[in-house]
Amino acid sequence: MEDITSKKYLSFFNKFGYGTGDFAANMVYALVSSFVTIYLTNTVGLNAGIIGSLILASKVLDGFTDIIFGTFIDRTHSKMGKARPWMLYSYIGNAITLILLFAIPAGISSSAQYVYFFITYTLLNAVFYTANNISYSALTSLITRNPQERVEMGTFRFIGATLGNLLVSNLALVFVERFGGGAAGWRMTAIIFAVIGLAVNTFSVFSVHELPEDTAAIEKAKKDHVNFFKTLKALVSNKYFDELTMLYLLFYLMMGVSMGTAVYYFLYICGDANWFGKMVSVSSVAMVAGLILAPFLVKKFKSIRKVNLIMFSLNLIIRIIYLLICMTGNPIPVVFMYALVGLTCCTLGGTFNALVSEASDYTYYKTGERFDGSMYSCTSFGMKVGSGLGSAICLWLINAAGFNAAAAVQTTATNNMFIFNYGGVPVIVTAIILFIYFKLDVEKVNARTREENSLH
Repeated sequence: MEDITSKKYLSFFNKFGYGTGDFAANMVYALVSSFVTIYLTNTVGLNAGIIGSLILASKVLDGFTDIIFGTFIDRTHSKMGKARPWMLYSYIGNAITLILLFAIPAGISSSAQYVYFFITYTLLNAVFYTANNISYSALTSLITRNPQERVEMGTFRFIGATLGNLLVSNLALVFVERFGGGAAGWRMTAIIFAVIGLAVNTFSVFSVHELPEDTAAIEKAKKDHVNFFKTLKALVSNKYFDELTMLYLLFYLMMGVSMGTAVYYFLYICGDANWFGKMVSVSSVAMVAGLILAPFLVKKFKSIRKVNLIMFSLNLIIRIIYLLICMTGNPIPVVFMYALVGLTCCTLGGTFNALVSEASDYTYYKTGERFDGSMYSCTSFGMKVGSGLGSAICLWLINAAGFNAAAAVQTTATNNMFIFNYGGVPVIVTAIILFIYFKLDVEKVNARTREENSLH
């Protein structure tokens, strides 16, 4: 019998094309996560604390849509496959709502501006980005059964994400100034990134093909009519789904607090917000190198868990040193030391989808049913709720510390909060992530199950 876990399914073009999907996603994610708060406080003039509360409220609502869209994908059976149609059409909504988010009308009351922000932000994240991200993530299980190829797909994906983040981080403020600054500059910047994202996402969709579905599985799914609550029960009863969701949530909470504060940190502590783009450039180069190396490390150690335990142990040590450097306010070591931070934490992104595929296989071995689309809701849920909670915490803390967008110089308490958010919070969260990886043994459990049942 042919071993489907060792068969080659993907060409280099397929992997490259798949990776560009996260480049497209970061035209939305990177712009919103890094710049929407400073746009709202320093350009629109809204209160940081209120914005933080609205973001959190939106994310609570957002969390319910992840599993819903995962269920929709599991029920989809089309000529394009299960996930690709959702990935293709959802990005149109992404592009439109991204532009609307950075085009808050100036001629309405502040209360109306808060409502406008909440509606557009929620539509973008809870509907269109959710559908796009879950369908994109689910492709990891739907276009190959080879575990090594899944790791490689994760590498290509997060190289795409890193390059997308690099582009947005370096050009966003440049575009804003180039197109006149203020509200008009932000609106035009959002239009440019929305168009780029739409084009690249379309290319990514048509660069891959899903594997043919098992006819018996389709008929069983139609007969069983798996509902939302049954799917939810199957997911939460899988301890690996719970651990992976917590991993992603914590990682993006950390990034939400740290990167949400980064522009403020470089503006008020280092004296120039443009250092932010330089920091992202340096870390992106290091992360791409690490992502290329990740599949080779997994192959050598024969365990994603071992690789991440090693890398995140190093990352914790480096982040402690980095916090001390951040306290100096010297932008040169702050920027260049971040290369080591990026290098030692990038394996989470490069290997995460492969771990979710393992968790999905674990459910299949236990129940005989596949929930690939729903299983990948942990990536979208963790990313959006984590980043939303992180952004809220970031804004609550700087608001509580006395942040004043109209002041050129902030108080000592506010500056200390910038340093804590940017350099201190990641130390705490990384330690928790490391603990979760100690418990995450899904690869070992699945390997034993395959061996005991002669599964391939």
